[in-house]
Amino acid sequence: MMLKAAVNAFKVPDLRRKILFTLAMLVAFRLVSHIPVPMVNAAAVGEILRNNAILNFLDFFSGGALVNFSVAALGVYPYITASIVMQLLVPIIPALERISQEPKGQEKINKWTYWLTIPLAALQGYGQMFMLVNQQSGGTRILNVGEWNLFSLEYFLPSFTILLSLIAGTMILIWIGDLITEQGIGNGLSMIIFGGIVARLPATLGQMMQSGETTVAGWAGVILFLVIGLITIVGIVAIQEGKRELRVRYSSQVRGTKMYGGARTTLPLKVNMAGMIPLIFAQSFMVFPGTVASYLVPPGYTAANPAGGGDPASWTFVQRAAVWVSNIFSTTSAVYWILLFVLVMFFTFFYTVVVFSQTNMAKNLQKQGAFIEGLRPGERTDKYLNKIVNRITLIGAVFLAVVAVLPFVVQQATGIEVGLSATGLLIVVGVAVDTMKQLEGQLAIRGYEKFIRR
Repeated sequence: MMLKAAVNAFKVPDLRRKILFTLAMLVAFRLVSHIPVPMVNAAAVGEILRNNAILNFLDFFSGGALVNFSVAALGVYPYITASIVMQLLVPIIPALERISQEPKGQEKINKWTYWLTIPLAALQGYGQMFMLVNQQSGGTRILNVGEWNLFSLEYFLPSFTILLSLIAGTMILIWIGDLITEQGIGNGLSMIIFGGIVARLPATLGQMMQSGETTVAGWAGVILFLVIGLITIVGIVAIQEGKRELRVRYSSQVRGTKMYGGARTTLPLKVNMAGMIPLIFAQSFMVFPGTVASYLVPPGYTAANPAGGGDPASWTFVQRAAVWVSNIFSTTSAVYWILLFVLVMFFTFFYTVVVFSQTNMAKNLQKQGAFIEGLRPGERTDKYLNKIVNRITLIGAVFLAVVAVLPFVVQQATGIEVGLSATGLLIVVGVAVDTMKQLEGQLAIRGYEKFIRR
């Protein structure tokens, strides 16, 4: 059905132009992600990236551009962070809340989000370079010339050039995303992340398959992995599309000899209002302690080679604590996955409460002369809506948490190392479903309902 819908979309000139424009912008994104940052040794960056969880996490949002250390190495993560910050600040700061409720208030919020992206991109770029330079060892050098130091007259110009290139690359990706949203199909930023994940998918699948042994047990693990993957995709679609519908009725009004209103409709409440944000928050929190600890462990110590750190009796208290934290927050530790499960649950409820409180749904229904059948407008409606949202959010939170720890469970069950994270899987499936729904809507508007059957 998806293929049939895509074929029929190409028969409509306007839709064909939008699809081709989207594909062209994705090609442009991939070209930008291969433009190297000047004076940086990409091979050395790739070597360091293999052993750093937080840089691997950021590489995911850059669509693999961090491995090559291109101008798109920061990806769109600074903009995602800026958007989250603005969403959290709007209900907290009364002035921002008033602006957001004005006719063109959302445009102002969006503009401030763009401006906030620039300093956040600068901070992230500085942090990435700081981590990379600190983790270089032996004769492997990150920079081909000079050193990374923004506070030195000798090295300021090359360091500032690198940082400016990273900021410019991020803003170019955001611009490409906006162009896709305005003139193409789907949400632009989601499509960029989607394009980056899909571009890396063949290599990721190849590595995953190589991790399974070429034996009967190995092939059984591969088959079990594929079955679990298909079940997960079906579950993601079901939860992403799942909603609780409440019956709403509009009050009747008598004007002259005629009666107006009294119509009935439904109010849909999504099971997963938070989307992938809880996974991003939780994973960011989980990789941070381990990364900080990696700077404090004894020289030469690694999880794969603990003996490289020397005699444990000679370690200081700080080094012992750093080794303990590093082991606890390693992705091979069961404690890591248990904490991740709990954090995903927490952030799902937290973010849903923030998003739902911004809608003022009970107040808006009352303003429109509408009410939920069997409930009085106002406070009782608000309490009922919060109760329903908490119940359905529990289902969404448990599902997101299960998806978050699924790579660990699958690896334990099949012996195959999963290279695609839970967030990546959610994005790929979510963007594909959303894009097809938009395409379906466009076809229906143009009289092509007969080609898409539910």
